[in-house]
Amino acid sequence: MPNTSTESLNTTVTTSSVPTSPASASIASMPKNTATIFNPAKPNIARESSQADVSQANTNQPYHHKANHNQNRSIEQSSDATLANSATIDAPVNAAPKIGFVSLGCPKALVDSERIITELSRDGYQVASDYEGADLVVVNTCGFIESAVQESLDAIGEAISKNGKVIVTGCLGKEADKIRAMHPAVLSVTGAHAYDEVITAVSQHVPKPKRDIDSNYDPKIDLINEAGIKLTPSHYAYLKISEGCNHRCTFCIIPSLRGDLVSRPIDSVMNEAMALKNAGVKELLIISQDTSAYGLDLKYKTSFWNGMPLKSKFYDLCQALNDLGIWVRLHYVYPYPHVDKVVELMGEKKLLPYLDIPFQHASHSVLKAMKRPAHSENTLARIEAWREICPDIVIRSTFVVGFPGETEEDFQCLLDWLVEARLDRVGAFTYSEVEGAVANDLPNHVPEDVKQERYERLMTLQQEISAQKLQEKVGKTLMVLVDEIDDEEGIAICRSYADAPEIDGHVYVDDITAQVKVGQFLTVTIDDASEYDLFASYKG
Repeated sequence: MPNTSTESLNTTVTTSSVPTSPASASIASMPKNTATIFNPAKPNIARESSQADVSQANTNQPYHHKANHNQNRSIEQSSDATLANSATIDAPVNAAPKIGFVSLGCPKALVDSERIITELSRDGYQVASDYEGADLVVVNTCGFIESAVQESLDAIGEAISKNGKVIVTGCLGKEADKIRAMHPAVLSVTGAHAYDEVITAVSQHVPKPKRDIDSNYDPKIDLINEAGIKLTPSHYAYLKISEGCNHRCTFCIIPSLRGDLVSRPIDSVMNEAMALKNAGVKELLIISQDTSAYGLDLKYKTSFWNGMPLKSKFYDLCQALNDLGIWVRLHYVYPYPHVDKVVELMGEKKLLPYLDIPFQHASHSVLKAMKRPAHSENTLARIEAWREICPDIVIRSTFVVGFPGETEEDFQCLLDWLVEARLDRVGAFTYSEVEGAVANDLPNHVPEDVKQERYERLMTLQQEISAQKLQEKVGKTLMVLVDEIDDEEGIAICRSYADAPEIDGHVYVDDITAQVKVGQFLTVTIDDASEYDLFASYKG
């Protein structure tokens, strides 16, 4: 890893989302709707978060601890990101047809959107910044939970009303009949990661631009670098290592949407990772449906990369990614025993000591109904062992509250487990039916008001102790990565190794100089803290 990231791990700053004792749960503080950006030490600096989480509108869920890792991009945001992360096209501005793009859902869907936009751009299309200026609009949908389904249907309707020519892709594409029944004007519907089908559909309705527009222009050379076009800021990127999932959780329909586990060969993953590094990416966020199962379907086949044999295996991939010398953050990791060896790499400062693990619950009966591993005490032992191996490790997880059959005793078991586990980041969402999920047919569904009350109790427990733990970091130093700069207030909005983008907290750095840039590493001193965020100063 680079000196910046190594130094950051030596100056440990972690946050805890769970109280140290059950007594903390009695504190009657309710979770906030958003995290207010301000420095308590400097009352003149105050502004509301400008980032809205569409998927969680009208809920009480705190902004920094969203459960679903939503990565929505509007048509304007897709265009802005494309312009910011690609070369300038030499062809006449109005010559090439323009495709608008709306991307909804998780980072895995965002990567699908990036690949489609990259291929369209290689074919000479431009990305439109609004509906009116688009020759056609692609809507990449999400179908994971019912609220996401409705959001996707609404987005399709908006695109049709404002443009008229719409192609639908993504997870909800599996429900083509539902989409066409509500929106019969849709031109084409394809499922998840159907890249070629989307490109074909676009070209059928908006023919590819002709090469004689500009004989000197070759989009494969002039427009796209090897890393492709990204919808994230240029200093971090998502790297998808596999598709699909072999688990059959009763609340989830991902296998029916995306199929069983299909891993990319390790040389393909590493080629993309190297291209991203060469393009200036400082942080790779590793994603899949089940990251720690990587390579199982390939029987851990050996490939050659950079002249060296590598197995398509989770541990071997982590070792190879470490050699790139940039931040590597692991998401969607199941706590299999072989993860212990990867934690050893974290203890050796070779990976960011951060694990995103979907535990979902702690009660044996609820986990059994979910068809999840029902051994929460074994998970606690594994967490304890990980902390022995790597004291700096940060663990993020999400939990389902109000699953069918969940009793008050089950829920209290979850709270007690959280107190003992002392996870660093905790997100939660109330159970909702998903069309096609086995859990819909389970008995004893929990009333909505009870779900919400339990959700608020869990998040109150988490929020209070998070504030307490973050206060303990005041006076310490920390290495952070700059995500954004507020020139008006003179603030750098940053993240530490403990913070994944768009779901975790921030480090707000005051009194920065003009030399501080987005994508830069800074060593800062923590001055104050709120429930989820840290506030720091930088001496240059």
